[in-house]
Amino acid sequence: MKVTANLKSIRIAPRKVRLTAKLIRGLDVADAVNQLEVQVKRSNPFMLKLLKSAISNGENNFGLDKDNLYIFDVIVDGGSTLKRWMPKAYGRAGQILKRTSQIEINLEERVYGKGRKSKEELEKAKQVRIDAQKKAEKEAAADKKEEEKGEEKGQVKAEKKEVEKGKKVEKKGGITSKIFRRKSM
Repeated sequence: MKVTANLKSIRIAPRKVRLTAKLIRGLDVADAVNQLEVQVKRSNPFMLKLLKSAISNGENNFGLDKDNLYIFDVIVDGGSTLKRWMPKAYGRAGQILKRTSQIEINLEERVYGKGRKSKEELEKAKQVRIDAQKKAEKEAAADKKEEEKGEEKGQVKAEKKEVEKGKKVEKKGGITSKIFRRKSM
């Protein structure tokens, strides 16, 4: 079974991205991840993120085993080109082409059906993820409410103390007050 992932409009020329694509084509997924983490190219972080996305697509959507996957093909095409102009001698203008790339990674199984999950197992795993996400959202909402209550009480107490002392209560502005204050730092 083939699994794909796409990345569009990456601001690196296709010729440079193809160097990385040729390096990982045909490798097992774990070897390709190691290769991308070690090698120093500008396109590697994008390629690594795309590869991890394709792996998770295979595991979560199709129930494939991560250890049984390999990179079947990496297709790098040119995307839209940004056209800019640079002034040249005698009033001329030279064209600058800023190229973009589109990457597609295709993964396939080494041994067909080995370690694959059934539909029931996929549904159970999906339900567990959804439940964990809902629980995390509830905890975050409860923490946020507690922080807001604590901040309101703290602000009210501070304002009362300031009023009692006879001082004006001034709320400090953001970054503009820091930039435009009269005292030097």
